[in-house]
Amino acid sequence: MEKLTRADLLSLEQYSIERKAFREKVMAHKAARKIHIGPNATLYFEDRLTMQYQIQEMLRIEKIFDSAGIHEELESYNPLIPDGSNWKATFMVEFSDVEERKVQLGRLIGIERHTWVQVAGFDKVYAIANEDLERETEEKTSAVHFTRFELTPIMVASVQEGAAIQMGIEHPNYAYTVTLGEASRASLAADLG
Repeated sequence: MEKLTRADLLSLEQYSIERKAFREKVMAHKAARKIHIGPNATLYFEDRLTMQYQIQEMLRIEKIFDSAGIHEELESYNPLIPDGSNWKATFMVEFSDVEERKVQLGRLIGIERHTWVQVAGFDKVYAIANEDLERETEEKTSAVHFTRFELTPIMVASVQEGAAIQMGIEHPNYAYTVTLGEASRASLAADLG
């Protein structure tokens, strides 16, 4: 998948004009890319459009319009765009109660390494997580992890031919599996090749 360049971004003024319609488009796109694994874990699969939205929002919020600032945002977010042989996702452990979240993050150390995807007929592919920096301590894991699932060429071809996809977590304190619906499967298939 092609990385974003400055030419792909709208000026702050133009984004202000187009923001509402662009945001609606992105939210609709994201819906099929949000995969709940059990009640408290979600994979938010990223792609070029989701990263364009993220960058545009950062530029807007921080009022960044200079070349250096724009370049810095592109450098930060482009690595989250899939490379054609993988899926990249923001993995979130979600507990609404702050005290419960603290307890659960202590119980779920390593959960990101127990998160997997599986193309029908193939072995599970476990997440490569937090390549940018370590996000857990001896006491707890983080609520947010950045993950990559690297597929073999034959897995990629199989997904493009319509193979089913399952995702899950096999942590001693949190174990769930989900089979993707067609809208999600098709959206993720578009990231490959």
